[in-house]
Amino acid sequence: MTYIVQRQDRFYVVAYDGRDPRTGRERRRWYPVGRDRHEAEALLARLDLDRAGAPPARGGPLRLDEFLRSTWLPLKRRQVRATTCYRYAWFVEHYISPNIGHIPLRRLRADHLDDLYEHLATTGGRNGDGLAPKTVLEVHIIVRAALDLGVQRRLLDHNVAHSVHGRRRRGTSTRARCWSADELARFLTAARHQRLYPALHLAAHTGMRRGEIVGLRWADLDRSTSRVSVRRTVQSLAGRPVELDVKTRTSRRCIDLDPATVTELDRWRRTLRLDSLPHDRDDWMFCNRSGRFLNPESLSQLFDRIVQRTDVPRVRFHDLRHTHASLLVAHGVPIKVVTERLGHAHPAFTIHTYQHLLPGMSAAAAEQFATLVTAATR
Repeated sequence: MTYIVQRQDRFYVVAYDGRDPRTGRERRRWYPVGRDRHEAEALLARLDLDRAGAPPARGGPLRLDEFLRSTWLPLKRRQVRATTCYRYAWFVEHYISPNIGHIPLRRLRADHLDDLYEHLATTGGRNGDGLAPKTVLEVHIIVRAALDLGVQRRLLDHNVAHSVHGRRRRGTSTRARCWSADELARFLTAARHQRLYPALHLAAHTGMRRGEIVGLRWADLDRSTSRVSVRRTVQSLAGRPVELDVKTRTSRRCIDLDPATVTELDRWRRTLRLDSLPHDRDDWMFCNRSGRFLNPESLSQLFDRIVQRTDVPRVRFHDLRHTHASLLVAHGVPIKVVTERLGHAHPAFTIHTYQHLLPGMSAAAAEQFATLVTAATR
């Protein structure tokens, strides 16, 4: 992405330069031009042409699978997080290449994509069942972005994916699943004998993401203020845990803890000390039995095993986050407070996600308005 910026009487061309592999933040390169906007527009056109590049010199038709693996994915590795790129590669390997990867790029038609999405939506899952509409839509987004790059590099005349719609339609988005307070209490009671119960307890009582829980160090806990600071995340990449920066700018936050949660963490730290496992300030708060930090997948697998043995509805580990927010919203905690605890960018997102939990608010507003008018009339 390249664009022009004017500051006072001078023009600059700003070019997107991918993401910093260490922090995950976007990098942008500024090119000073001068006072002539036409020169800035000419430089912008040259930079866009250089970014698009020339078509590769090769014999025979270029297949979609070859283009995705040799051109599109390497470009994405320089632009997005490693976890995001790994997800792209997984989708290409398991959903796109086996079905339409053999088709030459220039011969790809809209009906090929329609057939792909229909197959994925009906029998594309691991057990022969259909994939979720959101997953099919992600496949469509990957194909569309890759073909856009093919057009930029003059390998295609047009992008056929723009004439095909993803499977997801309005009204098909699923609500966040969550437990009631009684169901959450039953789960925590069933999980109490587990070694990593403190991690599950912390997730339920703070709404932290799985990677944020696993990425905590003891230095992030401030007992004087009963707060825990979210500063990093640990994600599973190709089966291995990788430390990364937090998901968004607002995800870097401090979360207040209740006294019972602080006590639970103190008990966990004493357990680590008795087991001769690392428990100093710079050590991981939650570690495995050998003292290394956890693979996030192991925490989700533990959660799933407990849910299967407990009389509660089947939900995902991430739904502990939804449960935390839902219970707070349903009991009248201000949306701004819930937003800050979850690390959402804006309260509007929190309201949109959990608005179904406030069915009586509109009725109450109507009654209050009628009462005001009636009192004024009298």
